[in-house]
Amino acid sequence: MILSRISFATFLIATAAACMPAAAQLAPKTGAVVTTPHVRAELVAHAPDGVAPGAQAWVGLQITHQPEWHTYWKNAGDSGLPTELKWTLPAGVSTGEIAWPVPKKIPVGTLANYGYENTVLLPVPLEVSTLYRPDVALTGGSPAMDIKLQASWLVCRKECIPEEGEFTLSLPTRGSTALNKAAFDTAQAAQPQPLGAPGTIAVEGQQLKVRLDGLPAAARGKTLEFFPETPEVIRTAAVSGQDWTQAWDGATWTATMPLADQRSESPTAMPVVVALAEADRQAGQPVAWRAEAPVSGTWPAATVAARAEVSPALQAALAANAAQAAAPAPAQAQPAGTFMVALLGALLGGLLLNLMPCVFPILAIKVLGFARQAGNASAHRKAGLAYTGGVMLSFLALGGAMLALRAAGAQLGWGFQLQSPAVVAALAALFTLLGLNLAGVFEFGRAAPQSVCGAQVKHPLANDFLSGVLAVVIASPCTAPFMGASLGFAIGLPATQALMLFAALGLGLALPYLVAGFVPAVARLLPKPGPWMHTLRRLLAFPMFATVAWLVWVLGQQSGIDGAGTLLALLVCLAAVVWAFTLRGRTRVVIATVMIAFTAVLAGAIGRNIVQVPEPAKLAAAPADGERWQPWSAQRVSDLASAGRPVFIDFTAAWCVTCQYNKKSTLADAELLADFDTKQVAMLRADWTRRDPAITAALTALGRSGVPVYVLQAPGKAPVVLTEILSKDEVRAALAAL
Repeated sequence: MILSRISFATFLIATAAACMPAAAQLAPKTGAVVTTPHVRAELVAHAPDGVAPGAQAWVGLQITHQPEWHTYWKNAGDSGLPTELKWTLPAGVSTGEIAWPVPKKIPVGTLANYGYENTVLLPVPLEVSTLYRPDVALTGGSPAMDIKLQASWLVCRKECIPEEGEFTLSLPTRGSTALNKAAFDTAQAAQPQPLGAPGTIAVEGQQLKVRLDGLPAAARGKTLEFFPETPEVIRTAAVSGQDWTQAWDGATWTATMPLADQRSESPTAMPVVVALAEADRQAGQPVAWRAEAPVSGTWPAATVAARAEVSPALQAALAANAAQAAAPAPAQAQPAGTFMVALLGALLGGLLLNLMPCVFPILAIKVLGFARQAGNASAHRKAGLAYTGGVMLSFLALGGAMLALRAAGAQLGWGFQLQSPAVVAALAALFTLLGLNLAGVFEFGRAAPQSVCGAQVKHPLANDFLSGVLAVVIASPCTAPFMGASLGFAIGLPATQALMLFAALGLGLALPYLVAGFVPAVARLLPKPGPWMHTLRRLLAFPMFATVAWLVWVLGQQSGIDGAGTLLALLVCLAAVVWAFTLRGRTRVVIATVMIAFTAVLAGAIGRNIVQVPEPAKLAAAPADGERWQPWSAQRVSDLASAGRPVFIDFTAAWCVTCQYNKKSTLADAELLADFDTKQVAMLRADWTRRDPAITAALTALGRSGVPVYVLQAPGKAPVVLTEILSKDEVRAALAAL
């Protein structure tokens, strides 16, 4: 049997494919770190001279956000809540206020918030008086100061989730604690600098007129961002150049902006921050300035009254939403009818998966195995059942791993294992071995131990089972029609129902061979065994080598040309090692030993190129503004929607063969591209070749968990999700409906 000597290698590779991402998701948990699905929060300190009385020391909460999620500044803007820190400190120790770094303006539909994305540190000065006495507890022989923090924050994307954490940190009272110097230096550089003059603010009707003097020369003539520390005074979402204006008169900056439609504050003085746009900021130079300006004029009374009437209702609604969001909603069981439709869709999707190009190499070998057993009905049935078991259990294993990792906060989707360069390289090695074996370069019986070969002969069903495992590993990057909706639907189901959908996908993939095993009429359609099988066997080596070429190309997209070149070199060494084992006597021992040693040295020298993240200079250049396809980002979609332009998004990956087929056929059609131009549709490409939590989140929002996915959306309309096998007529119909 063709696969009879590679089952153990197949099993190990498939297992690695399912397990490697899990290891990558493990996060450290200590008393100073709290990790949620949306942020990683850590209590950090910076005390270059220790925490003795009079020494300068800082503590702070460092928040690292998942892509597209954010927390809030001291003035959250139109919605949200600022992060709160409550400290428990020894006697004689106190903290100052949060030294808030300058925020960014975050548009949310017709509203706007002030907050932080990516990583931000909220530093707080630690004040140690002469009354402080170190704790008796010793850490490494030195007195230590125990600091406790209870923090709460609201983290938002489209939805908002209140979160909190308790942190502990033990600081030595003598010696330097400066491990986080860079983070505190960055936070310090983002602090607004005080202006020498307070400036003025005047209320004129429904507008606020701001005047700031004494801004440095580096800021003059630049467009500044404006952040009032007093909430609910101005219309936060006002757009510069339309709803509000700014200008320079020498060193004086003036701005006119509208008051909030529902204003709740009428301050007599307003602390405000102005900041350079990110493109104008220079390392080592101040980026923002702060002034406390007195307010002149009369606040419109009607606006305050209206706000006073609405505020309790809004506050009640926000409180209800926050309480509901505080406890994550459990997955809901679906009505029986809806779930049965999803099961049927999964079954059909798995069945159609047999027609996907990525599955062809394995299916051809399976057909050859059936032909070898022609006339043996019992062997056909057993082989069909074993293959089906391997397929279904593999689908359940991959689906269970994906659901478990997503529940733990990982942003993963279908085909996640091929987002790992190491898994891609391992599969390329496996298919190289398969190709060499099919081409007759070697027989496993001559290279493997006799005990292994004997076990394989005694248990042929194990090979059918493991060929099902291999089929799933190779088929998993593909998404067939009906399959995408079912997988996306599975994400929101309870674990039992979700796994039933994955089992249905597996049954659909294995169904043709299960039917062939139990229906004699189907089995009789297969040709009789004969010499033609030897020719077909060698012919099947070329689809295997084609699969290797595809996997090398995929790795090139993930790790750059150096990674692809390294993999090719190691595959050549692998082929040489296999060939060496076909020799006899002492020649075999000598040459095999030399080749194995050379391969090991080469792997140690350049193997890291396979898993590296290539430098930007080594990647293909990003498309220019004038080119048709632009890189996808959530911000880019939002900007285009604000400009009133429809958007077509291609969610793709290099390892998705269906994606590449659609890209080279339908999406390359000149007439169809002309239709996109006529409708002025912006075309964005979301590349999911390497793991990208932002793209995973966007797919989840669309009810999908794998690629390809094609979306056409226009401002004010619901997104239209097209089928996985894209046709020109379908796309034209969607464009006509814009």
